[in-house]
Amino acid sequence: MALALVNNIRECKLVNTSEWLLTNGLGSFASGTVSDVRTRTYHGWLFAVGNPPSDRKLLLSHLEASLEIKGEVIALGTNFWSNGQIDPQGYKLLHSFELNPVPKWTWGAENWQLTRQLIMPYGLEKEALSSAISFNQRLLIQYRYEGKETAILKLRLIIGDRNFHHQQTHSQELHFSQLLGQQQVCLQAINADQFGTPWHLRWTKGEYSGDAVWYWHYGLPEETKRGLGDREDLYSPGYLTVHFQPGDIITLEAKVGLPDAHEPLLSPDSFAEAVDAEQERLTNIFTPSEQKEKSFHSLSTTKQQLLKAGDQFIVHRASIAGPTIIAGYHWFNDWGRDTLIALPGLALVPQRFDLAKGLLNTFGKYCRHGLIPNAFPDVDGEPFYNSIDATLWWIETLGLYLEATQDWQFLAAQFPIAQQIHKAFVGGTRYNIQVDATDGLVSWDTCGVSLTWMDAVVDGIPVTPRRGKAVEINALWYSALCWFSMWAEKLSQLDVGDAVRLSKQGKRYAQQAEQVKASLQKFWHPQLGYLYDTIEPDDRRNSQIRPNAVLALSLHHCGFAPSQGQQILNLATDRLLTPYGLRSLDPRDPQYIGKYEGNPQKRDRSYHQGTVWSWLIGAYIRAWQRFYPEQPLPFDWQPLLDHFHHSACLGSISEIFDGDAPHLPRGAIAQAWSVAEVIRHL
Repeated sequence: MALALVNNIRECKLVNTSEWLLTNGLGSFASGTVSDVRTRTYHGWLFAVGNPPSDRKLLLSHLEASLEIKGEVIALGTNFWSNGQIDPQGYKLLHSFELNPVPKWTWGAENWQLTRQLIMPYGLEKEALSSAISFNQRLLIQYRYEGKETAILKLRLIIGDRNFHHQQTHSQELHFSQLLGQQQVCLQAINADQFGTPWHLRWTKGEYSGDAVWYWHYGLPEETKRGLGDREDLYSPGYLTVHFQPGDIITLEAKVGLPDAHEPLLSPDSFAEAVDAEQERLTNIFTPSEQKEKSFHSLSTTKQQLLKAGDQFIVHRASIAGPTIIAGYHWFNDWGRDTLIALPGLALVPQRFDLAKGLLNTFGKYCRHGLIPNAFPDVDGEPFYNSIDATLWWIETLGLYLEATQDWQFLAAQFPIAQQIHKAFVGGTRYNIQVDATDGLVSWDTCGVSLTWMDAVVDGIPVTPRRGKAVEINALWYSALCWFSMWAEKLSQLDVGDAVRLSKQGKRYAQQAEQVKASLQKFWHPQLGYLYDTIEPDDRRNSQIRPNAVLALSLHHCGFAPSQGQQILNLATDRLLTPYGLRSLDPRDPQYIGKYEGNPQKRDRSYHQGTVWSWLIGAYIRAWQRFYPEQPLPFDWQPLLDHFHHSACLGSISEIFDGDAPHLPRGAIAQAWSVAEVIRHL
């Protein structure tokens, strides 16, 4: 028994579990591994949204494929089971995997070859004669057979209907109805008299046979590692049998909703047409109309793939009828802070200015009590305002947008919101957020919440509460006041208001900025040559070496002297810099945790206690370029680019990495601000 277990472990290590991801601009996604084995709850071919980009459910897990040639049945699938077995072991016949332009697998032996490709077409569609939009959630699949003999391909549907965070379990109350039509089958779950999401599968050739069966106890080893539910039961309503001549192809489409009699017929060309449409969409997005010489296709392959990866995070939110940015796949929704930090890389650098403007306008529209929302509800309701820095990042990002576009009419529209924010911070707002009248610095003091980006909470207690005056918050506040002064002065020169009043406001903002700049010296730790991370409500200083000091140096307006900036960067380079980003805490600190692993509580405790965050490399680069403009950057891009191309989620960048070498990738397999900051600086 022990020997069998050891052999299974060795076998598992031979399976390539690097991941791939497809998205459709609505929050729907498809994801799996190179070897085709499912290792996560979040692996499946069609996760559909009920209310974009939320209410995601697994509908189609996969098609279990087998090929029969001259009476020999060859299983092409690979499954982990909860008892540790791997069966079948189709990965042994997998010759190659390609990611671009779409995921493509090739299985084969001496006398045959079978390829499979997947694409998830863009799902946000505008009506031709109106501004109305519609949602189209579908996945196209294509198989091509080459060989010396005829073959029979059997594709067994493996399906579900469950929330994307949870596994499906067989029960007597869960049933699946199916209605067979001409070259299509309609499917819908019924669970205790509750109807699931209807969807249908159609195909270009083959014969469908109803053959209902449950498959119990799939194993999900990545969930085991994370201390979460790691078993799943999936249902098969039947299978499709396809007779192949050499060179034949079959195209299938899984689509949410009931069949539409008016939709175009599915044809062997439908897959290629979808690929061409997606390539055209990307080309139109990333080729500025006035700069045709800088077309998408003229960029390096890496740059094209980075831009494509960045586009995967941009989705439509139905509750606000506008664009937003998914923080990360698989499990995150959109977050205000993440959206605003990612916006320069995802929208400004590729000159998607309408997208940037739409995002800034949406968040500004929902400003309440001087706070920008950190999250939106999925249905009608008040957004969540549980952040102090989302507001300040909105100001910083608005400033960067205006610098890039000179869109002063947009400034005129947004300036009242900036004034509202200033008034609320000075006068006081939620969570006891208020400017200290004695030094002009922003402080907050509410127990049980965590309002900065270091926001992990375990058992209701913030791991890194950072109450009081946080260094990057006040650096953002200083930059905000500088922006306010610039904007007021600019508007005073335009015919958009009372020029005299605006000019006076600009001078007051500038005076306040000077006060804050002087007060920022309270964070300077001369013996350490670094910045205190926080000044706590009782005026104690927190001298832990964290990357927030680097963030403070990276903003458009910086309040620290060159000699200070250089000392800060020297220490950050020595203690925090890794090949994948900055550690969240100095390894010499007693609270440092070098590996992000274990159950959810253990992982949350380590989230900001040494874990490497790749998005912070952008702040480090901006700070280095400011304070060491003549010296080469002490960072080698190659490990992070190797990760992008070959590790974790192929063609994307992980959320976090272990603080300890070899810095294994952890967390979400694809993170918006991680990708955005590489786009911004590579």
